[in-house]
Amino acid sequence: MDSIREMVINFAVLYGLKLLVAIIILVVGTWIIKRLTRIIHNLMVRKGIDESLRPFLGSILNITLWVLLLVLVIAQLGVEMTSFIAVLGSAGLAIGLALQGSLSNFAGGVLILTIKPFRVGDYIEAQGQGGTVHLINIFNTVLKTADNKTIYLPNGPLASTVVVNYSVESTRRVELLFTVSVNNDIGKVRQLIQELINKDERVLQEPAPAIVVTNFAEHAITISTRIWCNRPDYWALLWDMNERAKAAFEQNGIALPVPKREVLSQPSSK
Repeated sequence: MDSIREMVINFAVLYGLKLLVAIIILVVGTWIIKRLTRIIHNLMVRKGIDESLRPFLGSILNITLWVLLLVLVIAQLGVEMTSFIAVLGSAGLAIGLALQGSLSNFAGGVLILTIKPFRVGDYIEAQGQGGTVHLINIFNTVLKTADNKTIYLPNGPLASTVVVNYSVESTRRVELLFTVSVNNDIGKVRQLIQELINKDERVLQEPAPAIVVTNFAEHAITISTRIWCNRPDYWALLWDMNERAKAAFEQNGIALPVPKREVLSQPSSK
């Protein structure tokens, strides 16, 4: 009994002290992690880091600090770190193989949030889809279409595909195609279009508007009108110019092309 009692006392002294130190490390480390996370968050706010990127960076920092704290606590308890790290590495490899697609999307999310080819509120086209960027998550990007549909694009393919961003530049070019009959006076058609351009204050004078003939067919002439406007005016200007051009053509006798077809008949040989 004396030997058992002595063994228990020695065990309690040896491992109890290690356990007490491990608990102290855990408590102090938890306080430091919370404090440091708060400081880093405030620093990101002051530096103006994008809102979409802050939660992600905060999560990465938090996970990293907790892993380091866990390693310190386990090492204080006397666990062999070599075997622990080997088990941790094997588990990480197995999880990585099982989640290859998710890891690809995760890496794509990091790339998008870092390079920032688009931001929340931008209108983009990618992977055959178009819409306004509503959310940029770590694994996917959420678009809202003009008819209020929600589209989820995985970040992995999105980060490696062609993305057309319509919201980066402050101005856009509006191209209008007017097809009229070949019998019309081209000069008169040009004049009518130019008058419509001069009356609309949304049309920018730099770059200068261009009115050119882009196609000449048997029965029709296509006149392309290229004008520039501020980005928010694009769609309204496009629709208004088409409507006003039709009214101006009708009032001034500009004929639209009418397809003609010749039918040849041969007398029957009887």
